[in-house]
Amino acid sequence: MDVYEAVASRRAVRGFKDEPVSRELLERVLSAAAWAPSGSNIQPWNTYVMTGAPLAELKTDAVERVAHGDPWDERQYEMYPPVLKSPYAERRSAFGKERYSALGIAREDWEARQRAAIANWNCFGAPAALFCYIDRDLGLPQWADVGMYLQTVMLLLRAEGLHSCTQMAWSQVRESVADALSPPDGLILFCGMSIGYEDPTVNYPRTGRAPLAETVTFVGD
Repeated sequence: MDVYEAVASRRAVRGFKDEPVSRELLERVLSAAAWAPSGSNIQPWNTYVMTGAPLAELKTDAVERVAHGDPWDERQYEMYPPVLKSPYAERRSAFGKERYSALGIAREDWEARQRAAIANWNCFGAPAALFCYIDRDLGLPQWADVGMYLQTVMLLLRAEGLHSCTQMAWSQVRESVADALSPPDGLILFCGMSIGYEDPTVNYPRTGRAPLAETVTFVGD
């Protein structure tokens, strides 16, 4: 699979087979992803990978918390600005409409939306999950470095025939994740990532992208 195919076929998959992902494959992907760029090569990502019984236990704990209506853990970063201006607000709204319409869930059916959201904390059935932390003392450029690292991981997973879904939703149950992983003090959980083989029986639309002219400006010949 060349890089163009990997980019074009990467998407947030929300339905995985329970087929295991080997430790050897995950090590190969993450060893290669270590070459992702970062300012002054500080490599600000701190990555944990869970599979098997430890992941199953975390899934159960997180799903039960959410299902029982326990309070969210306070996020350690702002996921979206309080007021999302145009055109970003419209893009976010369109995504939500497409996602829940595909599931047959009406906009006003809050309970159904919550049930659908709970699948996040079951990793959509994926047998492997990655949790990415960043040091709280680092700045915005280092957060951008973490994003480039995660994109590199996702493209390498595609090269191996795997799919993924990054999930900031895990930051809402970060204390449960910390109980399972015991990360050092000073680290912030940015996101989780479900990893596995796509279940083709789970149907959902692929979200579109803005036209090139809307996001790119060429200057020169």
